[in-house]
Parts: sequence; structure tokens; C-alpha cells
Amino acid sequence: MESIQDEIEFLTDLVTGLSAQFGDNCEVVLHDLTGSYESTIVAIANGHITGRKVGDPGTNLGLELLRGNHVNGNKYNYLTQTKDGRVLRSSSTYMKNKAGRIIGSLCINYDITELMIAGKTLQTLINPGEQSEVKESFVTSVSELLDALIQEAQEHVGKPVAVMAKDDKMRMIQLLDAKGAFLIKKGGEKICTYLNISKYTLYSYLEESKSAVKESDA
Repeated sequence: MESIQDEIEFLTDLVTGLSAQFGDNCEVVLHDLTGSYESTIVAIANGHITGRKVGDPGTNLGLELLRGNHVNGNKYNYLTQTKDGRVLRSSSTYMKNKAGRIIGSLCINYDITELMIAGKTLQTLINPGEQSEVKESFVTSVSELLDALIQEAQEHVGKPVAVMAKDDKMRMIQLLDAKGAFLIKKGGEKICTYLNISKYTLYSYLEESKSAVKESDA
């Protein structure tokens, strides 16, 4: 399979079938990752769970994978949370073409909020195996995704922009680069505005941070 469109009919049926099998609490999403990240969702069932629809962007996890931070981006049985606080048990599987390039993903998000409320008697259903907690941002626009990445990076730095020194801003830019923020259209412009720096300064900080990483690895 060279593109999602080659098997779009089968994959769309798979999305429908999985959601029908597991019911209204199971969101199933098909992403086409060969085009703009601003609009990756090509099929979705039970989108009410995360508030997304066809034409919306992917999450931060897909962006990190496209950035090249993970050799195998597949993640199974991890916990994440929606904007309104509902807990999801999720799995994400990525598809590649013959050349090994990632072309799409199939993601399953099962809302276990009510099951968790049910208590200890349902723990075997809620926790069927080993789990890892992953922070994943479900958004309806890449602008919202970028805002979430900026907020997360600032939390890591631990300072408001007004009192950040050069090293703090470099650290924040380094974190955003690692998360794939600069793959988002006009991401650099928004980050410059947020940090109150010029594009020239941004690129200078990026190069300086990359040089520092190379030196530390040497």
C-alpha cells in the first residue's frame, strides 16, 4: 500500500466495524499522514468522544513520530485524557509504504470513565495488561495543538516568558523542536511572537542548541 487512498474503502469499513463492535464509547480514527498535518482525519466513528471530525488534525503523538523522534510509533493500551476530563484507553497503529515512510494511522480511543467509576470489581476490564501514561492532545485545529505544545514546553522550563533568560528560551525552543512544533505551518511565527523574539533569533537559537547537543554527544 503506497497511500491510504489505495485501501480507503477497506479502511473506512474497518473504522465502522470496530466502532460497531465496541459501541458508542469507542472512537476509531483513520489518519492520512501524507498531506498537510492541518487536516489528517479522513474517517472517524464516534467523534463525540474527543469532539473531532473528518478534516481535523492529528495529535501531538503523530507529530512527534513524523519529526523522527521514534523508530516505532505504535503505542498500545495507554491512558490519556480529553479536554473535558474523560479518561481514554487508547491504541495507535501506524502504516508505512514499501519505502518505510509513514503514510497513515489507525487509532482507537475507548472511553473508560464510567468503568473507572464502577470501582474495583471492574479493574480487570479497565486494566487488562501493562499500561503506560502518555500525554496526548486531542484538538480540532493545528493552532490549538501548537498552543498545547507551547504550554507544555513552558511548564518544563518553569518560568513565564517575561523572566526567561536566553538559556530558558533556547531550552523551550529545543523542546518545541523535539515535539515537532516547527512542522506545523506558521509554527515558527507563533513561537517567535510568544517568546518575543525575531525569526533570526529563533534560527540562531535553534542552531546553537543543535551545536550544543552535538558537542555533548562527541
